[in-house]
Amino acid sequence: MKLYYVPGACSLSPHISLREAGADFAIEKIDISTHRTESGEDFRAINPKARVPALVLEDGEVVTEGAAIVQYIADRFPAAGLAPDNGTLARTRLQEHLNFIASELHKSFAPLFNPTASDEAKTTAKTLVADKLDHVESLLSDSRAYLLGSQFSVADAYLFTVTNWTGPTGIGLDRWPHLAAYAKRIGERPAVQAAMQAEGLVAA
Repeated sequence: MKLYYVPGACSLSPHISLREAGADFAIEKIDISTHRTESGEDFRAINPKARVPALVLEDGEVVTEGAAIVQYIADRFPAAGLAPDNGTLARTRLQEHLNFIASELHKSFAPLFNPTASDEAKTTAKTLVADKLDHVESLLSDSRAYLLGSQFSVADAYLFTVTNWTGPTGIGLDRWPHLAAYAKRIGERPAVQAAMQAEGLVAA
C-alpha cells in the first residue's frame, strides 16, 4: 500500500492508523500547489479530487476520503483493535465521531488555511472552530482516555490530527484543558511519534 500525504494535513490521520495497525506501507509526499508527487507524477491522475489522503492498495485500487480510509485500515487489520465490529452500536458511535470531525470540525478550519480568505472570514471560522471544540471538551470531561472510552480508535487519530491545527492557526488549546491533555496523551503514542517524524513534523 502507498499513502499520499501532505505533512500535517488530514492525511496524518490514516498515516497514524497505518502505523498503529502495523501495516506494510509506503508514503509519498504531495506538493499541493503543483499537484505533483515527490517522484514527479501528476497526483490528479492518481486521485482526480487532487486532495490528500489517497491510499493506493496492492491491486491498484485507490481509496480516498480520510474517514473511509481509516475504517478500511481498521477492518483490514482487525487485530489492532482500531475500530469496533461492524453492526454494533460502538461502531456507529465511531462513525458518529468520524463524521463530526470530518464535516463539522475539519471543515471549520478551512478559511484559516486559505490565503485569500478575508479577516472577517477567518474571525468567523475561529468562532466556529471554538464552538466545535467546546463539544469535544464536553465529551472528554468525563475523563475518558479516548473518544470511545478506554480503547484507542481511528477516530482518535483523526481528532488528534485536526486538534494540532489549533497551533498554526493561533487558536491554541488553553480554553479546553481536557482536550489539551488528550492531545498530549495521543501525541506520546509511539505510532503517532513515528508518523510525525516521518512527515518532518517533529525531530527524530
